[in-house]
Amino acid sequence: MMKIAIILGTRPEIIKMAPIIKECKKRRLNYFIIHTNQHYVQYLDKIFFKELELPLPKYNLNVGSDTPAQQTGKMLIKIEEVLLKEKPDIVLVEGDTNTVLAGALAAVKLHIKVGHIEAGLRSYFREMPEEINRILTDHLSDILFAPTKKARDILIKESIPKERIFVTGNTIVDAVIQNLKITQKKSKISEKLNLFKKQYFLVTLHRQENVDNKERLKNILKGLELVSDKFSLPIIFPIHPRTLKMVKTFNLKIPPKIKIIEPVGFLDFLKLEANALLVLTDSGGVQEETCILKVPCVTLRDNTERPETLEVKSNILAGADSKKIIKSVEKMLNSKRKWKNPFGDGKSGKRILNIIKKIEREKL
Repeated sequence: MMKIAIILGTRPEIIKMAPIIKECKKRRLNYFIIHTNQHYVQYLDKIFFKELELPLPKYNLNVGSDTPAQQTGKMLIKIEEVLLKEKPDIVLVEGDTNTVLAGALAAVKLHIKVGHIEAGLRSYFREMPEEINRILTDHLSDILFAPTKKARDILIKESIPKERIFVTGNTIVDAVIQNLKITQKKSKISEKLNLFKKQYFLVTLHRQENVDNKERLKNILKGLELVSDKFSLPIIFPIHPRTLKMVKTFNLKIPPKIKIIEPVGFLDFLKLEANALLVLTDSGGVQEETCILKVPCVTLRDNTERPETLEVKSNILAGADSKKIIKSVEKMLNSKRKWKNPFGDGKSGKRILNIIKKIEREKL
């Protein structure tokens, strides 16, 4: 039986890999999970595995935070050790993190096939570390699972052979559909925070380009203050450890009307998203999730690798300009929520494994 290695390292990867893992388990496939523990708060990862009803990883590499080179190097060494021991037939990676690049590099040098889930995304902003990771991973991979036709076209323009590219939809749709009903029943976050549906804003902020730049971070906080003053509604901000650290480092003040909370699990966050009036974010995954949930989104970046959200008008780019942020919020609140979800039908996990099975059968 074909042996599958699933490599992940961050909470967004856990969420988007969950449908693949569940389908592997359902089909009783020979698979195992390597977790690099790239994210800062490891206990939160355990919450995500538990909430999503996923088996715990067979390998935890405990790499943790470091400089890009140090982190990627440590991952390469540790992932290679596992792959040499386990000898999988294919490695699956998802997205654009250092874990993804390290996993793909380690596998390809050992002549193990690489499948890249969510291939073909481009922001065309090379200062963004994730942009370099996704480009290199795409060109290392043997099988590329593009979430949309637009992503497939990008890969073809970069001279990647058509026969290696498959449009599958995005597994985030699977994850949202599978967990939304559970979330509404199980999550008590609204009651805990005394929130009412469509009576608050939700914010996430963690990108290096924003939080490591004092002026951008300062202007974004000013923009949030303008939103708070204009609409007199709570702004809920589950603050990322990196963001909190940089706010303190730069000696900035978070506006008093913004309610800072600890990072939350996937079910609680999904409920906060689904019930928000509008979401402000610099996360690519949140841009997708809000689009699926029919919640307006304002992206606190100058570019996005999810242009489909701009095209269907579920999302708008505001950058880090405080005045543009408030204008973007006003514009999105006045828009109709009738856009069509461009990311698929919620069957991406099944589709991806069917493609892998077919390719393996043809090889044999």
